[in-house]
Amino acid sequence: MFISSFTTLYPGDVIVTGTPGKVGLRRNPQVFMRPGDTVKVEVSQIGVLTNKIKAE
Repeated sequence: MFISSFTTLYPGDVIVTGTPGKVGLRRNPQVFMRPGDTVKVEVSQIGVLTNKIKAE
Protein backbone atom coordinates (compact mmCIF):
# COMPACT_ATOMS: atom_id res chain seq x y z
CA MET A 1 0.00 0.00 0.00
CA PHE A 2 1.25 3.49 -0.80
CA ILE A 3 0.48 6.51 1.39
CA SER A 4 -0.24 8.50 -1.75
CA SER A 5 -3.16 6.14 -2.51
CA PHE A 6 -5.22 7.66 0.34
CA THR A 7 -3.75 11.14 0.95
CA THR A 8 -2.12 13.89 -1.05
CA LEU A 9 1.58 14.40 -0.36
CA TYR A 10 3.17 17.83 -0.69
CA PRO A 11 6.82 18.93 -0.86
CA GLY A 12 8.18 19.04 2.67
CA ASP A 13 5.80 16.40 4.05
CA VAL A 14 7.51 13.99 6.43
CA ILE A 15 6.43 10.35 6.54
CA VAL A 16 7.19 8.79 9.90
CA THR A 17 6.74 5.16 10.85
CA GLY A 18 7.68 3.41 14.02
CA THR A 19 7.57 0.28 16.09
CA PRO A 20 5.32 -0.17 19.09
CA GLY A 21 7.11 0.13 22.43
CA LYS A 22 8.77 -2.91 24.00
CA VAL A 23 9.01 -4.87 20.73
CA GLY A 24 12.74 -5.47 21.35
CA LEU A 25 11.97 -6.52 24.91
CA ARG A 26 9.71 -9.34 23.72
CA ARG A 27 12.22 -10.81 21.26
CA ASN A 28 14.41 -13.73 22.18
CA PRO A 29 17.18 -12.72 22.47
CA GLN A 30 16.15 -9.15 23.31
CA VAL A 31 17.20 -6.56 20.71
CA PHE A 32 17.67 -2.84 21.32
CA MET A 33 19.34 0.03 19.47
CA ARG A 34 22.65 1.07 21.01
CA PRO A 35 24.99 4.01 20.53
CA GLY A 36 26.99 3.33 17.37
CA ASP A 37 24.15 1.49 15.56
CA THR A 38 23.21 2.89 12.15
CA VAL A 39 19.69 3.34 10.75
CA LYS A 40 19.33 3.68 6.97
CA VAL A 41 16.14 4.58 5.11
CA GLU A 42 16.12 4.45 1.32
CA VAL A 43 13.58 5.86 -1.11
CA SER A 44 14.21 4.71 -4.66
CA GLN A 45 15.03 7.51 -7.11
CA ILE A 46 15.40 9.95 -4.18
CA GLY A 47 18.23 8.78 -1.96
CA VAL A 48 19.35 7.30 1.33
CA LEU A 49 19.05 8.86 4.80
CA THR A 50 21.60 7.50 7.26
CA ASN A 51 21.54 8.24 10.99
CA LYS A 52 23.90 6.98 13.67
CA ILE A 53 22.45 6.27 17.12
CA LYS A 54 24.08 8.39 19.83
CA ALA A 55 23.84 8.23 23.60
CA GLU A 56 21.45 10.74 25.18
